Amino acid sequence: MNLADIESMRDRFAADGVVCLRRVLDGAALDAARAAFEWSLANPGRAANQFQGTAAAPDRFYQDLLNPNALTGYRRMLLESPAADLVAALWGAPDVWFLYEQVFLKDGGESRRTPWHQDSSYLPIEGNRIAVMWISFDPVAREDSLEFVRGSHRGVLYNGSNFDPADDTAPLYSGAAMPRLPNIEADRARWDIVSWGVEPGDAIVFHPAMLHGGAPTHRGNRRRTLSLRFFGDDAVFTMRPGMAVAGRGESEPRSVFEDMSRKRKPGDPFRHPAFLKLRPRQ
Repeated sequence: MNLADIESMRDRFAADGVVCLRRVLDGAALDAARAAFEWSLANPGRAANQFQGTAAAPDRFYQDLLNPNALTGYRRMLLESPAADLVAALWGAPDVWFLYEQVFLKDGGESRRTPWHQDSSYLPIEGNRIAVMWISFDPVAREDSLEFVRGSHRGVLYNGSNFDPADDTAPLYSGAAMPRLPNIEADRARWDIVSWGVEPGDAIVFHPAMLHGGAPTHRGNRRRTLSLRFFGDDAVFTMRPGMAVAGRGESEPRSVFEDMSRKRKPGDPFRHPAFLKLRPRQ
């Protein structure tokens, strides 16, 4: 799939909020992305979370995101990867910044499906030109892949999921004006749900306001996934519940988002020195 093919999917991405791009990462690009993934495993950040099983049940689950030192292991890959060109083609706009990375390693164990949620509920950013690129280094069958509610990025922004095993719709923000997540699993037929099986070299690209979930793993399987997040020139800063007073009494902000909450007001251009500009090349 070349950039002309990607450009032909621009209207679909805008309307649906998600597309599956086949064979867009060649061997070199996939190797570089995998090396960045391995860097994250070897260099956990503040948000890293790992469960390690026992000798009798050697399950392993690892995730990390928004590592403040990520560019040490990601800069060259990001600058040379076609990823930024792909999202620019989907947006129809040349400016692309790197927002942050997220890695998942699920190895050996059985995990429940990821609850339905919207990434935008957790992020202080709004705009049309925002994209998440989901890359798997292992084949994933359609029934085990991410699922999306088509067009939901243009609808309601719900309260974030608290990822409570007893209730997937349990809200993250207490007292927030955002409505509670709907129980999509209880009535799947009401929702326009789409998903794709993927092979290494494919990429699923979606807007972070999309309702999405799924992606269980089964015992004996391994799944290594890298999520790269990008934004464009129309992205603006916004406040989410809980951000207004977070860390105000501390001398150093705990994250780039917290630093922005001290220096930006809603509607300001979403810019910060921590975000590497990838396109146009400097």
